Amino acid sequence: MTPPLDLSRRQFLTAASVTAAAALLAGCAPGTVPGSNATTLQFWHLLSGGDGVTMSQLLDTANAAQSEYRIRPTVLAWGTPYYTKLAMAGAGGRAPDVAIMHATRTVGWAPGGLLDTWDLDRLADLGVDASTFPKPIWEKGFVGENMYSIALDAHPFVAMFNTDICDAAGVLDSDGRLQETSSPDEFLDQLRAIGGQAEGHALSYGYLGDGAQMWRLFYTFYSQHGTAMELPAGGKAVIDKDAAVESLTLMRTLLDGEIALAQADYGSAVAEFATGKSGMLFTGVWELRTMQAAELPLDATMIPTLFGTPAVYADSHSFVLPHQTDADPEKRDLTYRFVADMLQGSFGWAEAGHIPAFLPVTESPEYADLIPQAHYAEAAQHVVYDPTAWFTGSGSNFQGEFGAAVQGVLLSGDDPAAAIDRFEARVNTLLRQPNPADPEGTFAS
Repeated sequence: MTPPLDLSRRQFLTAASVTAAAALLAGCAPGTVPGSNATTLQFWHLLSGGDGVTMSQLLDTANAAQSEYRIRPTVLAWGTPYYTKLAMAGAGGRAPDVAIMHATRTVGWAPGGLLDTWDLDRLADLGVDASTFPKPIWEKGFVGENMYSIALDAHPFVAMFNTDICDAAGVLDSDGRLQETSSPDEFLDQLRAIGGQAEGHALSYGYLGDGAQMWRLFYTFYSQHGTAMELPAGGKAVIDKDAAVESLTLMRTLLDGEIALAQADYGSAVAEFATGKSGMLFTGVWELRTMQAAELPLDATMIPTLFGTPAVYADSHSFVLPHQTDADPEKRDLTYRFVADMLQGSFGWAEAGHIPAFLPVTESPEYADLIPQAHYAEAAQHVVYDPTAWFTGSGSNFQGEFGAAVQGVLLSGDDPAAAIDRFEARVNTLLRQPNPADPEGTFAS
């Protein structure tokens, strides 16, 4: 579980004093590449592992395709280290030209002026507008009436499945796809059939000590009830308790020791599926290359709609403009060009498992031939993000608080209703606290 960003008001207000450290992070390179007319653009991101390799390849392609700019990337550790250093760089006047943020984190940053807004007209000139994005992904880029982030992707929680095991279980349709289930009972029956053909369990799902994993599945099921969780600043959480309890109860039912291991962490769940011992895995699309490297007979789909409304938890890696007091107009314009180039060239990002946000990519014939990615691409139309609040989002304390409140339900059969009450009480405490980036609440929703 990644520790949260916990930037106190004192830390935030004194961040400008770390200008020297931020300068080291941002680099002191000149604005042009020696020996060329290309302008250097500083780009920060938090992508490592396979995603980091893929991002490097995309950047190499973008650099090679034109001669006006060159991207100089800086890669920082995922989660708290990244977000803290990015905030300090902005407060210290040494922000990069462009950076990657999770879309769910921008609402906590925009109020304090840590991000600059995107010019919608300039984006439209480059072929980037609402018509080229799935509606929920485009709308997530806005805080109030202004756009603060442009999504590169959606990375949803999905169901990967072993086609050999599922075929033997008789749960595939004539096209070799997983048969649809539309209720918890239907899905449980399907999983029991899969379990009868698996060496290990029907389903692999790891959650121990991992609030993000618990939240991803819970909020998928919760949102399938057709309801949202609302977290009004300074107010009280609005949670549909019946939907929450039903969702948490289903999660506990899955972890009965037969359908899925009752006590599993993330790594052991991935390993069980990757070694061909289980028939299905609940995971993020970022694990696709892991499973392809394992040479499994593999397909994937949206997590089944079990409560009436198609919905799947996701976040988006998004481009943001860290605030610059006196942004260079030429470099800012080239930053727009870079982002448009990355969106248009994001097929390689799709190969890594993510769903590109740019519709001309996912609607292309080439993408239709990309399996299993094309089989879960519809998830982009049904993504649900964290409830909007300054303390939510990937790598935040919010998901950790959820895990702390509900793990006992999954681990030892605690009362689901009492767990939701604990979670709600903690969220209400957070709602009473000011956003460190907006301590006076001038941007409160």
